[in-house]
Amino acid sequence: MFMARRIVILASEDIGLADPNALVVATSAMQAVTMIGMPEAIIILSEAAIYMALAKKSNCSYLAIEKALQDESEKDTGTIPMHIRNSPAQGMKDFGYGVGYKYPHDYPGHVVPQQYLPDKMVGTKYFIKDDTLDD
Repeated sequence: MFMARRIVILASEDIGLADPNALVVATSAMQAVTMIGMPEAIIILSEAAIYMALAKKSNCSYLAIEKALQDESEKDTGTIPMHIRNSPAQGMKDFGYGVGYKYPHDYPGHVVPQQYLPDKMVGTKYFIKDDTLDD
């Protein structure tokens, strides 16, 4: 199981969005190893390891979440904009929760210009697409 776990980590941390199917292969392999057991599971692990070795690599998702977590722990990131705050309780809209939110699926291309970051973080970029990712 240690090897299967490491393969899943490799698929998400080092291959990531360059080959999103790698995570599917890795988690399927881990599940198969759990169901089959050794010694036959070594064949499953071999197949998954070879897939990972041959896959394109990108750590841009890993770098993005690391930078976001670092900012959250080290900076005053400000407050969540009111228009994207959930208003599950009666009367929260009266305080501005969710007011002015634009539902992206109601717009062409399912994208709408809207501020999602706190004011103090506007302009901050976490995900930086690398050259291994298709356009």
